[in-house]
Amino acid sequence: MEAFAFNSVEVILLSATLLVLIIQFFYYFGLYNRIHARNKALKSGELHFTQELPPLSVIICAKNESENLRKFLPAVLEQDYPQYEVIVINDGSTDESEDLLSALEEKYDHLYHSFTPENSRYISRKKLALTLGIKASKHEWLVFTEANCKPVSNQWLRLMARNFTPRTDVVLGYYGYEYAKGWFNRLVSFDALFHSLRYLGWALAGSPYMGIGRNMAYRKSLFFEQKGFSAHLNLQRGDDDLFINQVAKGFNTKVETALDATVRLEPVEWRKDWIEEKISYIATSNYYKGSQQVVNGLETMSRLLFHALFLGTTLLAILNFHWLVAGLAFLLWMIREVMQAVIINRTAKEQGEDWKYYLTLPLFDLLLPLQNFKVKLYRLYRGKSDFMRR
Repeated sequence: MEAFAFNSVEVILLSATLLVLIIQFFYYFGLYNRIHARNKALKSGELHFTQELPPLSVIICAKNESENLRKFLPAVLEQDYPQYEVIVINDGSTDESEDLLSALEEKYDHLYHSFTPENSRYISRKKLALTLGIKASKHEWLVFTEANCKPVSNQWLRLMARNFTPRTDVVLGYYGYEYAKGWFNRLVSFDALFHSLRYLGWALAGSPYMGIGRNMAYRKSLFFEQKGFSAHLNLQRGDDDLFINQVAKGFNTKVETALDATVRLEPVEWRKDWIEEKISYIATSNYYKGSQQVVNGLETMSRLLFHALFLGTTLLAILNFHWLVAGLAFLLWMIREVMQAVIINRTAKEQGEDWKYYLTLPLFDLLLPLQNFKVKLYRLYRGKSDFMRR
């Protein structure tokens, strides 16, 4: 009978583990499963799109990106779309970008390029470059990507444009990394996937709070109505996430998750580049309006709490030889692992990700919050001066 006994501490811990598991269910089925739910609705014909294909402008900011432009820009220039232009702003490049762009302009009559003034005192050269590109654009709809990104198909613009309804002002798309071997690349790919599950999930839930400039679109008139990036000129970053946080609403924002509308990035070559990117987004996330970041933080806390409660319950039960309690705790842990693996891997497959996540999920559950905490400490160590004008 002792093997089936409970004590009050074990009951409390087991009950708390169950409660936190229920909270995790709400997050995974209510938020992280929304990309799959949209894909399922798309396949069943439940979603309806506009048949119009308005002219649009693709805007790319590039700094010393000649190799990426050579490899990826043709995929943007050869889209199956009736009328569009591609504007590349060469932001003070010292490589072969200028010569390459001039040569490509001779081949593609819808490619244009310009440059940012060398003596500019603008707080963010990227914001200046994007502003120049937007002002130079001829069309109302603007599509944004980056020099190191490649659309996976020539239907990218068509799929983004099918969301350009009269009520729509913003369209958010999915991005991911190209497959590359190695533990670090697996971690980076998972981080990007999970981030997409969050911010696209919120947008699909009617509460958009950010966007990524690698794959998104908005109206030119919206940019000027908001006076461009004037609301956050004191920040060097935020040309994508903060601007979308400022303008995106549930009624004016759509999400495009079709596989052929995905853009992919080159694998991260240097860990420090990935850290710098995370620092940038963490720095600007402090200025997001809305409660989504708080709710995201609560999910992270509940996730860590679940693992702590599971370990505490299991260890206490084993020490007391209460195997039923240990078995129930392990069952709750397995239920969450199966739920997590199904939702994440199903979405990853639908979005063209090559990685599969099973045994690594518990590890990433702990590693990514720890990594983000280290990034925040590093940012505090460096100081805010790297990101703000004083």
